[in-house]
Amino acid sequence: MLINQNRHISSQKRVLLLFIIASICVVCFMTIGLKGNINYILKHRTWIILTMILVAFSAATSTLLFQTVTNNRILTPSIMGFESLFVLIQTVVIFCIDEQGITYIGIIGRFIFESLLLILFSLFLYRGLFTKLKQNLHLVLLIGIILGTLFRSFSNLLQRLMTPSEFAILQSRIFATFTRAEPMLIIFSLIIACIIGLFLWRMRYQFDVLALGRDNAINLGIDYQKSVTVILLLVSVLVSISTALVGPFTFLGLLIANLAYSISGSSQHRFLLPTAFLLGVIFLIGGQIFLERVLNMIGALSIVIEFIGGLLFIFLLLKKVPM
Repeated sequence: MLINQNRHISSQKRVLLLFIIASICVVCFMTIGLKGNINYILKHRTWIILTMILVAFSAATSTLLFQTVTNNRILTPSIMGFESLFVLIQTVVIFCIDEQGITYIGIIGRFIFESLLLILFSLFLYRGLFTKLKQNLHLVLLIGIILGTLFRSFSNLLQRLMTPSEFAILQSRIFATFTRAEPMLIIFSLIIACIIGLFLWRMRYQFDVLALGRDNAINLGIDYQKSVTVILLLVSVLVSISTALVGPFTFLGLLIANLAYSISGSSQHRFLLPTAFLLGVIFLIGGQIFLERVLNMIGALSIVIEFIGGLLFIFLLLKKVPM
């Protein structure tokens, strides 16, 4: 009893420490190098901060929930092709609808339309995989990588057939950057993320049961099929938010989720979820500060994160992390 209590206190202190570090990163990003039109700079940096926070929340939450469903610390929505599917949907929309049509439906309308398509496709493709192939997750991983490659190949084919103006619009959306997100889309995404966050926080104890495996979850009274469907739906929405705001990040979720397992000191989702989220905030905001103020922007933050995350993915495969 005393050991468990100490562990809980320890995990709470770790989350608090991460919160303090993340807050320091936010304050430093907002205040360092303030010159000229301070109001404009603060407003611009505020939108960047909100974008990074939304991306950190989406990547951390979607990856942790995805790994909970699959009971596998290697599988992520990005590796399974979710983001490739979202890029394909964006490519098809821009290819099939002219520029005036895209302007007519608006930013929010386009986001909702693309997200609905992603949700329908992902539920159709992946829900069946996790229920029918639950005993062979290596096969699920292989199928996910193949599907992701297929989506990217088809996207590349359509991009070659686009006009220069259509291709320019698409390129501005599929390369990861934190400075191009529209304020209206940020606010809309923030509202959705808050609603999803509150809903998921109420389910945090249910995630602990699902992490025990399908058979154990069913024996403990969990409606497994319904829970998997709900989680995949929410994962699809979170992937849509992250990709629509900054573009695809393949290994960001994998990086912060696996660090959260080690740093949180607990396997309970009430500690894992905030730990992964705060790590994402620290990585994105702290990394951006380091690139801007120390390295003078000699590289892109997305490239650095993808490189480190890719190395971690290879390490986990070679280490044969428990699945």
